[in-house]
Amino acid sequence: MLDRVSRPPAPPCVEERPSVSVHHGVTLVDEYAWLRDPNWQAVMRDPSVLDPAIRAVLEAENAHAEAALAPTVTLQETLFAEMKGRIKEDDAGVPSPDGPFAYYSRHREGGEHPLICRIPRDGGAEEILLDGDALAAGKAFFSLGGGEHSPDHRLVAWSADDRGSEFFTTRVRDLATGEDLTDVVPEASGGVVWTTDSRAFFYVKLDEQHRPTKVFLHRLGTAASDDREVFRTDDPGFFVSIARLQSGRFAEISVHDHESAEAWLIDLDAPDVAPRLVTPREKQLRYDVEHHPAFDGGPVLFIRTNADDAEDFKIVTAPLATPGRAHWRDLVPHRPGVFVLGFSVTREWLVRLERVDGLPRIVVRHLGRGDEHVIAFDEEAYSLGMAGGYEFDTDTLRFNYSSMTTPTETWDYDCATRERVLRKRQEVPSGHDPAAYVTRRLLAPAHDGETVPVSLLARRDTPLDGTAPTLVYAYGSYGMSTPAAFSTSRLSLVDRGFVYAIAHARGGTEKGWRWYREGKLAAKPNTFKDVIAATEHLIREKIAAPDRVVAHGGSAGGMLIGALANMRPDLYAGLIAEVPFVDVLNTMLDETLPLTPPEWPEWGDPIRDAAAFHTIRSYSPYDNVGPQAYPAILALAGLTDPRVTYWEPAKWVARLRRLKTNDDLVLLRTNLDAGHGGAAGRFERLREVALSYAFAIAVAGRE
Repeated sequence: MLDRVSRPPAPPCVEERPSVSVHHGVTLVDEYAWLRDPNWQAVMRDPSVLDPAIRAVLEAENAHAEAALAPTVTLQETLFAEMKGRIKEDDAGVPSPDGPFAYYSRHREGGEHPLICRIPRDGGAEEILLDGDALAAGKAFFSLGGGEHSPDHRLVAWSADDRGSEFFTTRVRDLATGEDLTDVVPEASGGVVWTTDSRAFFYVKLDEQHRPTKVFLHRLGTAASDDREVFRTDDPGFFVSIARLQSGRFAEISVHDHESAEAWLIDLDAPDVAPRLVTPREKQLRYDVEHHPAFDGGPVLFIRTNADDAEDFKIVTAPLATPGRAHWRDLVPHRPGVFVLGFSVTREWLVRLERVDGLPRIVVRHLGRGDEHVIAFDEEAYSLGMAGGYEFDTDTLRFNYSSMTTPTETWDYDCATRERVLRKRQEVPSGHDPAAYVTRRLLAPAHDGETVPVSLLARRDTPLDGTAPTLVYAYGSYGMSTPAAFSTSRLSLVDRGFVYAIAHARGGTEKGWRWYREGKLAAKPNTFKDVIAATEHLIREKIAAPDRVVAHGGSAGGMLIGALANMRPDLYAGLIAEVPFVDVLNTMLDETLPLTPPEWPEWGDPIRDAAAFHTIRSYSPYDNVGPQAYPAILALAGLTDPRVTYWEPAKWVARLRRLKTNDDLVLLRTNLDAGHGGAAGRFERLREVALSYAFAIAVAGRE
């Protein structure tokens, strides 16, 4: 074990300042509540205003973690060099055509941030529209939110976050001069949608609680303070986003939480016309739309929805003139167990991405004839996704394919001729032999008779005899699935004899929407039990060594890690929790926090619902820390994280240290210059991965 190799100085002793509250007749005592800066909104915008006493705690924790992990510094550097060596430094994406140009992003050799570029479709030199490395110069943190070119190809609206707090500032670059216009739009969510005439754009503005609640129209050459509010929601439980539809005629304003949605259409030809509602919001009704100007006799909307008990979703159509639910007609009926993940519509084609028996496939439908065909693959476990494009009048579908052994491939598929053209295969400069690795898919029996899919990656020469160290990764929330995709970083573990396992626990949608429903609200403990069952199955099948398993998760997956720590600390040699959502009960009791009201459909509302209060209290990691032996734990946090606030892992680690009965290390490292995603640069982020993997190797590996 890491702490048995080298004893660091004593860990920080965080002062206790008990705060008492009563909810549903239950008294809660939070001795570390003071670590939440009462001025946290200002800290998100300017980290320098953090309370000095709180900063001192975070800095002391960082110093302790650095000292404790000092024996792994050489290993960290080795891992970083390996991971960096697997990345093609001067890599470029496949250009995506739009009118006279094709747009793409690339990196220069040694560069941390992307360059946004274009080339003329009829030949000519590359034009660099945005240089992320130059824009990031001198900044401790920089995240380029992307660039959206105008329909006339003269301008690019680009956004950036230089705090890690996800407050983006949007600017507009004149592509003829390379200079930015005077337009500056602060505190936006990042993306924009241009009007057809290229004279204005729509964007979503964040409010004081960091919630995306309003859509504004910005006209070029005017001050942001004069921007016109186009749409707003006053319900703190719903967020707003905006996206351009594939036809280019409309933008969709989506108003949504985790179980309900509502769509409004903005006519990009007539931006001053008020947004138009598709169909009113209904509890647990989800839908999203695409537009076709001339299908079946006129302009229509294609709608993916769970209406009429279509739990795994179906696709319907409705006339643009009368888009309400009463006019919806099934085009692709609901089929239980066939989960419709997403879809796109072009002039001749409807393309949908489905998941069947845990594996994705693409189905292509000719809109005129109605015939369909499937794009599928033969590997036991793989990842497949559609890549969006700019053009509507096209027969070309772009998709990405990979598996845990196969590097990512980008294909262009001609829907009419069914011809596939490989546009790019991910290069691994230091070399990669897929035949040297094996990927498998297992089904682990769960506590209630269900089976949990588990995707495995190992070297072909790794003995699976019960001696292999194993890292189990899981997420299991919000209906998000974890694809069995290729990762160059995890090869550094696998090449050292590790088995890398992904437990596709309930709370995701790997087995359809039911899989999500059975891992949320009162059923949330299924997520934790599924990962425990997957771990036990790996040990029982002699794939994993019983005393050499590390579990890893981030954000809501970090909450899972915290639950595992309390429920089965004996099962794991180590736990890695990145930006972990571990103070679930206190956060869900505070409706002033950015994500709390929209999260109630996921976790429950403990303010108004006593049953939800008791359910959350039964598993909330912070509330269930107790006097027992805990495995080695590494927690990673970001000071300006608006999703999982920095004080959650800080409080959790302090309470763990106070109550645990053994000497295994509990470490906290807070990135004081970043937020939820950690370091933004592609290589700096690898240093954080190397830190986590060095920890895993130290507590469970052979080095």
